[in-house]
Amino acid sequence: MSELTIAAFAAETGSHVLEHPRNARFAAFARGFDGASYEARLRGSGLRFLPRSDRSFPRLLASIHDPPVGLFLRGLAGAQLLERPAVAVVGARSCSPYGAHVARACGRALAAAGLVVVSGLARGIDGEAHRGALEAGGTTVAVLGCGVDRDYPAANRELASRIAETGLVVSEYAPGVEPAPWRFPARNRIIAGLCAITVVVEARAASGALITADLALEEGRDVFAVPGEITSALSAGTNALLGLGATPFTSAFDVLERYGLEAAAEPAPEVGARAAAMLERLRESPASADELARASKLDPGDLAAALTELELAGAIQEAEGVFRVL
Repeated sequence: MSELTIAAFAAETGSHVLEHPRNARFAAFARGFDGASYEARLRGSGLRFLPRSDRSFPRLLASIHDPPVGLFLRGLAGAQLLERPAVAVVGARSCSPYGAHVARACGRALAAAGLVVVSGLARGIDGEAHRGALEAGGTTVAVLGCGVDRDYPAANRELASRIAETGLVVSEYAPGVEPAPWRFPARNRIIAGLCAITVVVEARAASGALITADLALEEGRDVFAVPGEITSALSAGTNALLGLGATPFTSAFDVLERYGLEAAAEPAPEVGARAAAMLERLRESPASADELARASKLDPGDLAAALTELELAGAIQEAEGVFRVL
C-alpha cells in the first residue's frame, strides 16, 4: 500500500497515521483512492509528495523512531535540499527583541556559511531565523503543523512565499488539513529529525521549542541553547537545557565548528565616518540613543543622522529603544 494513500487517509479522517492501518475503514478508503489523480491535483497546485520509501527521502529524518509516511513539498528547490547539512533554529513565539536579534543573526550566519536553516514558520524566533537565512542569500526550510498548502500563521504568508522561491515549505499533512494544537508537537519531531543540530534561542519552561530539543536529544542529535537572564521567563527553558548538558550557543561559530566551516566574511557597510564610529561602538554591545550620545559626544542631530544612515544600510536595528548590530 502506497504511503500517499496513508497520508490521504490521515487527512480524510483527521488522524495521525504513521503505518498501514489494519482496519475496515482504511481498506474501504484505499479501494476508492485514485493515487494518480491525487498526484495530478498536487502537481496542478505546485505541490509534490515524497514518500518515506523513496531513495530521496532524507536519511536523518528516516532514522527517527517515528518518521512520517512522507512529506508534502512546496517550493522550487528539489527534494535533495533536505539531505544537505541543516541546523534547526527554534524558540519562543513571543520572543524578546534580543531573542529576535539573535535568531536572525544566527540564521544569517549559518546560511551564509552554506548550511540549511530549518524552522517552523511561527511568529517570533522561527520567523526571524528564516528571515536571517534569506537575508544572507541562503536556503531555509519551513516545516508546517498543518496542510502544506496553508501559510500558517497568515501573518507570515509573504515569508512563506519567499522561502518557497529558493527553498522548501514541507509538511507531513496533506493539503486542506487545518492547524490543530496536537499537530505542532508532532511537527517538531520533523524539524529536529531533519537536522543534526538544534539551536534553541529562547524558550519558556514549558514550550514547543523544548519539545523540539527533547526530540533531538532522544535521537542523539546535538542541542545548543542560548544562555539568558536568570530573571527572564523567556530564558527559563534555555537555561534549564544548559543545566541538563546542552551546549552553550555564544555565536554561530559554535555550530560552524562542528561542521568544520568558517563564518562568511560580511562586507562592511559603506557609511560615513560618524556612522562607522557608531557601528564600532554598537559592535561592543547594544545601546540606547542616550547611551550612544554620552559615549560619542555627538549632538542630537548628528547622532540621529548617523543612526539613520546605519539603519538604511541594514547594519543596525532598533527595538524598544535599543540599537543592535544586525
